[in-house]
Amino acid sequence: MEGQDTPAADVPPVVLFDFDGVLTHADTYALFVRERYARSTLRQLFALLALPWLMLLWPLTRRLQRPLVHIALLGLDEKRYRAAVDAFAAELVRRPGHFCRDGVRALRRHQAAGERVIVVTGCEHTLVESLLAQLGLAGVELVASRLKPGPLGLRVAHHNIGAGKLKALTAHGVPAWQRAYGDSLNDLHMLKAAAEPVLVNGTPKLCKRIERALGRSLERVAWH
Repeated sequence: MEGQDTPAADVPPVVLFDFDGVLTHADTYALFVRERYARSTLRQLFALLALPWLMLLWPLTRRLQRPLVHIALLGLDEKRYRAAVDAFAAELVRRPGHFCRDGVRALRRHQAAGERVIVVTGCEHTLVESLLAQLGLAGVELVASRLKPGPLGLRVAHHNIGAGKLKALTAHGVPAWQRAYGDSLNDLHMLKAAAEPVLVNGTPKLCKRIERALGRSLERVAWH
């Protein structure tokens, strides 16, 4: 997809935005999970009891995040999860400093120009969907991580990161895009496939690493 042709005049250019680090200043789902633990002593106890097993697992997988997410989601079906997410999103949109004003403005400008805007993120779909709605960002498509029902509550079905974003975009019917905004090496595949890759708030060291991987220069923006 690298070096793709300019989109036809009658087809709107596709513009991709990562979410955390581009439209926000923090890991949004981590905040949600922490809130779940903060509100439940029982969940904290479950996590504490599971800690020896998690520490045994960590050298093999280096992934503690998913089991801790599953503990945070214990007892939630899709309806209860939606209610919890909507309540959290309503609180978060009022929290100063979480959202990147410049990023949201850039997204709105692309929409106003008639471009096809897609948020492509490792954050969970229902949460991002609720946040976009409460921010008044109608018409933004979303390709995100997904949950699935499990015997004790919701579980992670698909974590939409790295090269997985390309597969998810293909499944969404988006084989190519004109412009992509990312903030980390996790967005490398998405940036590499863009005609116009943009690094948001990247350090000079990160910029050099990404440009080395891309084999070309990229645009840098400093957003607040």
